Amino acid sequence: MDQKTFALVAGVIFALVALLHVLRLFMGWPAVIGSWSVPMWLSWVGLVIAGGLSVLGLRLAMR
Repeated sequence: MDQKTFALVAGVIFALVALLHVLRLFMGWPAVIGSWSVPMWLSWVGLVIAGGLSVLGLRLAMR
């Protein structure tokens, strides 16, 4: 696998993760890890991070 393919695959995966964070935020889906209920504000952080990594990966793949 060359670098462009890797960057494209990584960008798409991070875009899907960002999409899941958006869906959780707007549909109000609960997230529970063990007995800990993940707060909604953590999805905002995850959205920014996953979205940023997606943009970087896709921009790198288009070079």
